[in-house]
Amino acid sequence: MEAIERPQCVHATGLRKSYGATIALGGVDLDVGAGEVHALLGENGAGKSTLVKILSGIVRPDEGAMTLFGEAYSPQSIRDARRTGVATAFQELSLVPNLSVAQNLLLPRGVKNALGLNSRKRTIEAGAAILEAHGLGRIDPAARIADLPLADKQRIEITRAVNQNPKVLILDEPTASLAEVDWVFDLIRSASDRGTAVLHISHRLDEVRALCERATVLRNGLSVATVDLKGADNAAIFEMMVGHAAQGTSRRGASRSVGDVRLAVEGLSSARLSNVSFSLREGEILGVAALEGQGQSELFRVLAGAEQPTKGRILLNGQPRRFKDTGDALNQGGGVAFVPEERKTDGILPGMSARAHITLSVLDRLAKFLVLTSRAETETAHAAGTAVDFADRYQKFPINALSGGNQQKAILARALATGARTLVLLDPTRGVDVGTKETIYGAIRRFAETGGSVVLYSSELAELVQLSDRCLILYGGAVFDELEGDEIQEHVLVAGVTGHRHEHHPRQSYKEEATA
Repeated sequence: MEAIERPQCVHATGLRKSYGATIALGGVDLDVGAGEVHALLGENGAGKSTLVKILSGIVRPDEGAMTLFGEAYSPQSIRDARRTGVATAFQELSLVPNLSVAQNLLLPRGVKNALGLNSRKRTIEAGAAILEAHGLGRIDPAARIADLPLADKQRIEITRAVNQNPKVLILDEPTASLAEVDWVFDLIRSASDRGTAVLHISHRLDEVRALCERATVLRNGLSVATVDLKGADNAAIFEMMVGHAAQGTSRRGASRSVGDVRLAVEGLSSARLSNVSFSLREGEILGVAALEGQGQSELFRVLAGAEQPTKGRILLNGQPRRFKDTGDALNQGGGVAFVPEERKTDGILPGMSARAHITLSVLDRLAKFLVLTSRAETETAHAAGTAVDFADRYQKFPINALSGGNQQKAILARALATGARTLVLLDPTRGVDVGTKETIYGAIRRFAETGGSVVLYSSELAELVQLSDRCLILYGGAVFDELEGDEIQEHVLVAGVTGHRHEHHPRQSYKEEATA
C-alpha cells in the first residue's frame, strides 16, 4: 500500500489537557488527509480517549490549536462538532438504552408528522431505511437498544456516525465487540472513497495494517511519532507505544497440572443454548471459541447466575447448584465470580471510587461489628489491585474517569478480591491495549496456578490459543468440538467456529473418557 498525497483535512498542534495534577495530554500533534484512513495507536491511558473527546467537542483543550480543511476548528459541544462535519462512534457506547434503534439513529431529532409532533411511525420507517442502506436490514428499528446484543449495539453506534456523511469520521475501537469485521471494513473504505478522513483507533494491528497507510502513536499523553505502516514492523510500533521491546510470549503449556472436576455442566439449554455439557477442573483454563450470537453470552451468564437455564444442571464440586443471581453464585461451592462483556453498562458503577468498586462484593467480610474501616478496605483493594498491576494512585479516582484498560483491571481485581475459586470471564480483554492484555493474561495464569478454575471466552482466537488448556467450540448454541493442548490452533478454531470440522489430532472427549 503506497502512501498517497492527500489534501490536509485535520490538523492539530500542541494539544494539551490536564485534570488537576493529572496530565491527560502533554503535547499532541495530528495530521489526517481527506480520504485517508489514519490509525491512532497507544496503550490505554496514553491519551487516545482524551484526544477523541477534544476532536469530538466533548472536552476543550487547555492549549493547542486545530484546523479543519484550513479553517480554525474549536467545537464547543458534540453537536457543534457534528454541525462542522465531525462524527464519532465511541467505544463506550453513547446510545440511549431505553430508546428504540430508530430513535437513536435519528437523535437529536425525530421525524415529525403534519402537526409538527414526533411521529413514531415515521421515525421507525426512517430508521428502517437507514439500517437497510448500511447493510443492517435484519435489525428491528423498533427494538430497544437495551435489548440488543453488544455487537449490534456497536453496529448501531457506527451506523449513526457514518449516516451523518461526515467530513471526518472517528471510530474508537469499532471492531472490539465484533467477531466478523467485513461489514465495518466495507463502511470505512466507502467513507474513504467519498473523501472522508477516517481516524481509526484500534489495538488490533492486523486490522490497522489492512485499512491504514499511516499511524500516529501516543505514549504518556505525547505524540511519539507518525509512521508509514509499510515501513514499520509490529515490534517497532509496540516499542513506540510502551517504551520498551515486546516480551516474548508463548502458548501456556502442560507444566501446570490440573486437579479434580470443580465445575460440571450437564445438558444445559435455554433459548440460545442446546444441550451443552462440559467439565472444568481445578487449575484449568477452559477456552470457549464462537462467532457472534452462538450462545456464548447466554452460557456465561447462566454459569454466573445472571440468567436461568430452561433445562440442565450445574454442579460445583460434585454438588448440584442453582444460582438465583450473581451474588448467590459467589456464595456457593467456593464461589463463581463473573467478569461481564459490557464494561460500561454491566461492569462499573459510575461515580464510585475504584477502591470502593474493587471491594464492593466483599464489604460484609471486611466489616467488623457492622463497621467498615478504611484500613481494611485499602488493604484489600491494594492486594487485589496488585494482582492486576492496578496502580495505587488510581484507587481514589472515580471508576468512570479511568481509561478503559484501567477500568478492566479494576473489574478483574473485584472478581479476584471475592476469593472465588472459579472465574467466568466473558471477553475480558475487549478493547484494551497489548500491555494491559499481557497483564490480564498474567493474572489469569497465576490464578490457575494456585488451583483456580477459569472459563474464558474471547473474540480474538489467538488469545484462546495462547491461554487455553482445553477449548470448546460453540456453534448454533451447542458444543461443536472440543480441543486440548497442541490441538488448539488458530486455523482449527477458525474452521470450527464457522461450522467446519477440522481434522485435528483424534482423541476421546472427556464425556467418552468418563464412560470408557
